[in-house]
Amino acid sequence: MLGHNVPAVDPNLPGCAVDYLYSLYDALVSINVPTDKARAVVDAMERDMGTSLATKADLHQLRAEMGQEFALVRRDIQTLESGVRKDLGALESGLRKDLETLDSGLRNDFRVVESGLRKDMQSVESGLRKDLELLSVTMTVRLGSMLVVGLGVLFAALKLT
Repeated sequence: MLGHNVPAVDPNLPGCAVDYLYSLYDALVSINVPTDKARAVVDAMERDMGTSLATKADLHQLRAEMGQEFALVRRDIQTLESGVRKDLGALESGLRKDLETLDSGLRNDFRVVESGLRKDMQSVESGLRKDLELLSVTMTVRLGSMLVVGLGVLFAALKLT
């Protein structure tokens, strides 16, 4: 068809690209573009197509590589998640122990305070009982004295009459 003027074609390019380059070359030559210039244009396009464009095979390979990368990332995430869960479990266990220790210490402190308050209350109660007994005795003596004085005044009033 074109003979010795046909540009070299990359065998990795799909068949339709080769047809496209032949058609482009033919179109350029048909509008009186010199063959060396048409060949340069086709060669430049071939280079660009070979380096800049991705074929379906390239995309399938990229998809497979990305699938492998995503699988590795998922595995890394699962490993990290497992480690974080273990760390959180250990942290929770440590916090529970600390809380139990704190609870036990607070309970003991409350027992000590309660015991001290009970002793103080018993001491105050004992003092109040003594004071009440003293008041009771004092009132009995006063009432007895008033009764004696009152009877004395009554007898004195009876003698006068």
